Amino acid sequence: MKIKAITIKDNEKYLRQVSAKVNLNDKNLKNNINVLAEFCKENEVMAMAAVQLGIPKRLVYLKNTNLDIINKMQKNETTENEENYNEARVLINPVIIERYGLTDYWEACASCLDFMGHVKRPYKILVEYFDMDGEKHREIFERFESTVLSHEMDHLDGILHIDIADEVLEMPQEERKLFRQSHPYNIVSKTGEYQDLLQNNSIKKLKK
Repeated sequence: MKIKAITIKDNEKYLRQVSAKVNLNDKNLKNNINVLAEFCKENEVMAMAAVQLGIPKRLVYLKNTNLDIINKMQKNETTENEENYNEARVLINPVIIERYGLTDYWEACASCLDFMGHVKRPYKILVEYFDMDGEKHREIFERFESTVLSHEMDHLDGILHIDIADEVLEMPQEERKLFRQSHPYNIVSKTGEYQDLLQNNSIKKLKK
């Protein structure tokens, strides 16, 4: 049976729940991860939060945070290897400890149909998480991988990218690809406290 993502049309209330902390001894954990892996393998997504597939647990699967490959995908210029690119990284109970810098990107989502939003994210995040072996890690995610992971971690708290976007457009996938070629991922600042930069950026926008 083909796995489908839950959308805001199907069950928005479900997507807006806060996902439960994962019990590392959960007997269903391996199967949950397999569901995420299978969906990401079969679909053109960058990553996926478990709740989007009907598993309201704090699990994130990262498939593609490689901006070079993403940009080639927007132009339909990927090789077969790039089309099958899969980082296959699983983060269990991830928590963002620190946020730095500021970026913006026109994000889309498997759960939000054709709604694309212009979202500001930190350039760099320090994340604490567990891997599939139950080992605890503290790792820095930078640049586009920070954007992708921040998006997925919002899902774990019932937040959609269209909630925090400063502009939302409805645009089918092929049109989004063209649009992103002229509206690429943008780095505003690589350093500085994220919240301060976000606030200052919003104030500057209001003054214009």
